[in-house]
Amino acid sequence: MVEKRPYPEDGSLQNGNKRTKSTNASPASATNGSAPVNADFSKKLAEAKARAAALASKFKKPQGNGSDPPSGASGPAPSAPDSIRAKVEAMRAKVAASKAGTAPPQRAPPPPSTLPFPPPLLEMDEGLSRARGGLGIGLHPALMADAGSDSRSKGKNSIAPKFATTMANRRTESPVYKEGKGKKRLDISPGVEDSKDNPYFDPNIGSGQPMGRARISRHLIFNQKGKYIAQAQNLRTQEKMEQIKRKIAEDARKRALDENTEKGFIVPPPPEVEWWDDGLLAEKDYNALSDPSKVKIDTDDSIITIYIQHPVLIQPPQEKLLIPVKPMFLTKTEIKKVRRQRRLVENKEKQAKIRLGLEPPPPPKVKRGNMMRVLGEQAIADPTAVEALVERQIRERQEAHEQANEERKLTKEQRHEKLASQQRADASKGIYMCVFKVDSLAYGKHRYQVDINAKQHALTGCTILNPLFSLIVVEGGEHAIKQYKKLMLQRIKWNENAMPSSVKEGNQEAEVTWLQSVDEKGQLKDLSFNKCQLIFEGAEKQRAFKRWGSRVCETEGEAKEILTRAKMDSFWALAKSLT
Repeated sequence: MVEKRPYPEDGSLQNGNKRTKSTNASPASATNGSAPVNADFSKKLAEAKARAAALASKFKKPQGNGSDPPSGASGPAPSAPDSIRAKVEAMRAKVAASKAGTAPPQRAPPPPSTLPFPPPLLEMDEGLSRARGGLGIGLHPALMADAGSDSRSKGKNSIAPKFATTMANRRTESPVYKEGKGKKRLDISPGVEDSKDNPYFDPNIGSGQPMGRARISRHLIFNQKGKYIAQAQNLRTQEKMEQIKRKIAEDARKRALDENTEKGFIVPPPPEVEWWDDGLLAEKDYNALSDPSKVKIDTDDSIITIYIQHPVLIQPPQEKLLIPVKPMFLTKTEIKKVRRQRRLVENKEKQAKIRLGLEPPPPPKVKRGNMMRVLGEQAIADPTAVEALVERQIRERQEAHEQANEERKLTKEQRHEKLASQQRADASKGIYMCVFKVDSLAYGKHRYQVDINAKQHALTGCTILNPLFSLIVVEGGEHAIKQYKKLMLQRIKWNENAMPSSVKEGNQEAEVTWLQSVDEKGQLKDLSFNKCQLIFEGAEKQRAFKRWGSRVCETEGEAKEILTRAKMDSFWALAKSLT
């Protein structure tokens, strides 16, 4: 087996023996094989001891009697814990002195013979060096900074703390009190460098100037009377409208549900007792009428009393201020849409009744175009009979349609009553008046048209016939006057003339010659110059005439007398002034 080669740094020797760990042994105690090495080590150790002795002699204290102690005298060396405790006490004294603002007391070095470490190491510790390792480590840089009497006297080369905890524990600068006018003021204004770095620095602080923005006085603003009352009223009105909308929507939804279901077409049975008879019967049955004791008519608890209440009828004032809404005339497309929607509702109701069995289903509507498709086999077997059936159904439908139209048609009396009601409604909106001047009314047809149209439109007034000209005054509703104006100015052809027809005997108009369409020679009069003019049109407060009529006036005095009764004599002078 090959012998293991020893490691050079190992404590073993070349011959396999272990090297002793003690460094205080003399070179003579070493083995023969290590004589050169031990000799060099012994030499270096002797030189180190000589240097230590030379340095220790510098710090040796003089004795009380002034004589130096013998060089060979050396007391017992203190233990390691005692030296550590002495260093800690010295550090505490130094920190306390720095806080009190006094210089720390100088520590006297121990005698050389009592030092636990070599003198070079002690010198390094007294100089506050950055020695590392062991118990001879120097002070922390933060403690070195606190040891100064004034932190502002530190130089640029002073070591700043590098730990967050140390920076937080640093003491701030002591405030400086400056003398003022009879008072002491605390000067906490930072330096120029600090104000540049501090974004929240305000130069007005401590300078007696107002801080922040300048205070601006605001005027008092009072609320108007009734402001919040109006707001509350608006909120109440809005809430009430919302409730009404919800109620309408709920009713519409229920109505739609009732219409879509079959229950909407079922007639409910009548109640046992109607609500108006409930308070008069002792039992909920009409059989109690046979027993007078069960009828509450003359009893004390009867709802029938000797008192009669007549509520006062008050006419609502807002109805007088309502503006009548003009009727909306629908277009042909809108009329078709309304008819389609109405028929859809009717068919829907009819279909529901057919589903419930209340009505029989209608027979199929057979026409010439679909009879082969509807009656397929029957049409092929006997087409002549099917065609006759289809023609009969078509004829029946036509007759039913015409009969329905006749049933809807108003009678003669109903038509007259309807027309009269419309004319009264038209006249209730306001009375209008028109005055026309006609050069000649010799043609009987013209007189008939003027008279019959005035009666048909329920107009009042009169026609004054005179040899110079004729004056026609009409009164009535707006619509009637509009139609009569169109008749007088557009429809009647005033230049027409024809031979007179037979007239009744005693007619006043037939007795005068200037009201006939022919002259004394029996020839037709020339009416090419004849025309009609509207000389006045306007509204009046009430009717001036009670009915419609015509008067023949031979002279102007008679015509003015008739017009004076109606306070319209000025119209004759106006008509006469017109050429």
